[in-house]
Amino acid sequence: MTEKVIVAGVGMIPFAKPGASQSYTQMGAEATRRALADAGLSYDAVQEAYVGYVYGDSTSGQTALYEVGMTGIPIVNVNNNCSTGSTALYLARKAIASGDADCVLALGFEQMQAGALKSQYTDRPPTRERFLPVLRGLTEDMGDMPQALRTFGGAGREYMERYGCTMETFAAVRAKASRHAANNPLSLFRKIVTTEDVMADTVLLPGVMTRLMACPPTCGGAAALLVSERFAKKHGLRSDVQILAQAMTTDPVESFEPPSMLSWVGTHMTHSAVSRVYEAAGVGPDDIDVCELHDCFAQNEVISYESLGFCPEGGAAKFVRDGDNTYGGKVVVNPSGGLLSKGHPLGATGLAQCYELTHQLRGTADQRQVEGARLGLQHNLGLGGACVVTLYGKN
Repeated sequence: MTEKVIVAGVGMIPFAKPGASQSYTQMGAEATRRALADAGLSYDAVQEAYVGYVYGDSTSGQTALYEVGMTGIPIVNVNNNCSTGSTALYLARKAIASGDADCVLALGFEQMQAGALKSQYTDRPPTRERFLPVLRGLTEDMGDMPQALRTFGGAGREYMERYGCTMETFAAVRAKASRHAANNPLSLFRKIVTTEDVMADTVLLPGVMTRLMACPPTCGGAAALLVSERFAKKHGLRSDVQILAQAMTTDPVESFEPPSMLSWVGTHMTHSAVSRVYEAAGVGPDDIDVCELHDCFAQNEVISYESLGFCPEGGAAKFVRDGDNTYGGKVVVNPSGGLLSKGHPLGATGLAQCYELTHQLRGTADQRQVEGARLGLQHNLGLGGACVVTLYGKN
């Protein structure tokens, strides 16, 4: 990076169930207005915008932002599966770091339908088509189970078989998410559940997964305003949170060869991205105070602990059992409640993570506050694939 990138403002609306939310136009516009208000800027100050969503027509980004203002700026629409929001953030950050712009908006929203994720196009090849035999071969006993459940259920099962982890570890992660979400007024689910509650819920994959271990389809919006340091000084903006390093990766050959469900769900992408971030910033996993990671399933949170370097290979069960993933432990993971409790509106998720970490580093996270937080790590994963890891620092 050549220019220091400041997070000047963040905005987020409460997440909601499909059918209970406003339209994507209203959600995107409101998230933007909240980010502008947080920064103390008008829309006229924004020079470029990157807008992320997965389920929507072309130029939906313009449709949402035209409700805020029509200033003729470049608006780029972004779709990168579940990492869409952080991909918009990645592009906005690059625009600032390169010196091409001084004030850039990253916006993400999603108006989802109820039920399991599915392709909207059945007349053309699906994503990762070339590698689907790997998934089918490793999960052939799961029949017609929706692909997301096969994917992360299969990865969870492989992790259990390889390291002796039990289903209770996944249940404990889900229970932890509920305790964190109870303090987040923007979270979809705020009811606290216990490990026993999670274990007793409807079984999706025997011995591996119950319904509470899967994140719900969600609607919502979130936004961030990134500015250069000189722009922040010129306009008297707060500059206490900055992006220290960021990396985006896609699938290497190792994601599919040799066949492994752990590799299929992005462990190589995650490890590569976070390694680049740690090296660029001159820090390591032990330096991280708070982390928002991609817990689309409880199984993926457990798997991601190792990919991010928070515990050694095969050490996730002990990491959970010792409470090292929550307040008082090594790193507070998903203080927002994560995707499991806060919800997962695909296009908004990465920017909702940015929202949480910005408030944590500002010291304005209220009851969720991680005491003394100075470094926050964001991990947003989209299969297909793309992984974005971002390191925030207290300036």
